Amino acid sequence: MATTEGSRFQNPIAFDYKGRELIDLVQKTKDWALMHGAGMRSKNNYSDDALQFAPFTLLPSVFPRNEFHQVVQMQTVFNELIHKVAHNRQFLTDTLKNTIEADEFTRNLFKIYETVSNEGITQRSSLGILRSDYMLQNSEYPYTPFLCQKQVEINTIASGFGWLGPVSAHIHRFVLQEIGQTQNINQLPENNALTALCQGMVDAWKLYGKKDAVILFIVEDMTYNICDHRFHEFEIQELEPAAKVVRRNLTEIGKHASLGKKKELLIDGMEVALAYYRSGYAPVQYPSQLEWDARLLIERSLAIKCPSIQYHLAGTKKVQQVLASPNVLERLLKDEDTIKSIRKIFTGLYSLDLDAEGDAAVKMGIEEPAKFVLKPQREGGGNNVYGENIRKVLQDMQHSEERKAWILMERIFPPVQKNVLVRPGEKEPMFADIVSELGIFGVIIGDADHIQVNRQAGHMLRSKLSNADEGGVAAGSGVLDSPLLV
Repeated sequence: MATTEGSRFQNPIAFDYKGRELIDLVQKTKDWALMHGAGMRSKNNYSDDALQFAPFTLLPSVFPRNEFHQVVQMQTVFNELIHKVAHNRQFLTDTLKNTIEADEFTRNLFKIYETVSNEGITQRSSLGILRSDYMLQNSEYPYTPFLCQKQVEINTIASGFGWLGPVSAHIHRFVLQEIGQTQNINQLPENNALTALCQGMVDAWKLYGKKDAVILFIVEDMTYNICDHRFHEFEIQELEPAAKVVRRNLTEIGKHASLGKKKELLIDGMEVALAYYRSGYAPVQYPSQLEWDARLLIERSLAIKCPSIQYHLAGTKKVQQVLASPNVLERLLKDEDTIKSIRKIFTGLYSLDLDAEGDAAVKMGIEEPAKFVLKPQREGGGNNVYGENIRKVLQDMQHSEERKAWILMERIFPPVQKNVLVRPGEKEPMFADIVSELGIFGVIIGDADHIQVNRQAGHMLRSKLSNADEGGVAAGSGVLDSPLLV
């Protein structure tokens, strides 16, 4: 069994490969990964006709079994919480009123929300594909091997790695067989994320009730994470052959989509049952008013959205910060034990509004920047501010309205462990200290009055160098991993 040594995990897998033996194993595993769909397109040399393997750890990483199952079991609670936030107009309005004054992107999203709410929402049902991300936090007491789970964030739009999560464990099963450590394979938990997420899309498609209507994947202009996208599409075809998937970007939708007589969403002559966003979460994805018009058109339509605009707003960092404030969960949930369980996994989250509370948070961040992460209302990785840069950014905007667009979060310091990193373009694998982040998927379908589907839907694990700040695989900093439960 793995042990904690202060802030370090010891992997129980016996691994002493080096030299030519290691090179042969790594090359074979790279080929296996590519031939089994663990791939991405290169950002440096993009081509529609070429794939490179997604970066991965050679071995699965240690993760405590109890903490893993704890957050798995909590996912349906978070699904319900986000659902209730999304359908509480007063809560969203009060929570985001200062943020939208300072952040243009969130303001534009909120304008769409207000527009469709005032007009009357055409499609009351929404599909939520959520991912709640966690890191283990070391105990405050250095000689006590106690760990607790802390939530990094909850994603409500383009919650990726429904395929790359499961395939990571497939890679590790292959490696464990190759190195003769099959006794550890049963410590890799089952991961049905791809099937569970796609079943949610099929359920939403069926709820729409028209067999000739399509599922629309709203995608980027250039899709680097193509395997994750396409495996979802192929799995939908396996689960329900009648459900056709088409892919369009927001620009194409703005040019070619329209509403029918009953506000059906029509694109190139096809009626859309479900609009599934794998784009639309970053300002760069709206290069002109045309793309914003496309987003509004979709929201006005009869198509079921994943996410709807209210689900998108429910996933903002500001909402996360407010939910962690005293007495807020009680406004949304009734069960006291559930509220206590959620509160335990929240880390410190602080408003930067122009008031006494915000002033105190700015002061904390300037005085001890190493203890915090500064977060804007953005998804997709590469947006947060760390370390000494926090002091500079806060000093620059401490008397400005701009600070209302950000929140301050206590930094999580997870246990470190050794692993082998295999990354494209690197001649040799890297033996390095890493830290890991666990994502738990959830699927929820319902409207303001009823929840029809609410289930946990698999997991993903990604890791990064222990001295790195950002950890997104698609953003280029992290690597695929899978948990070895101990």
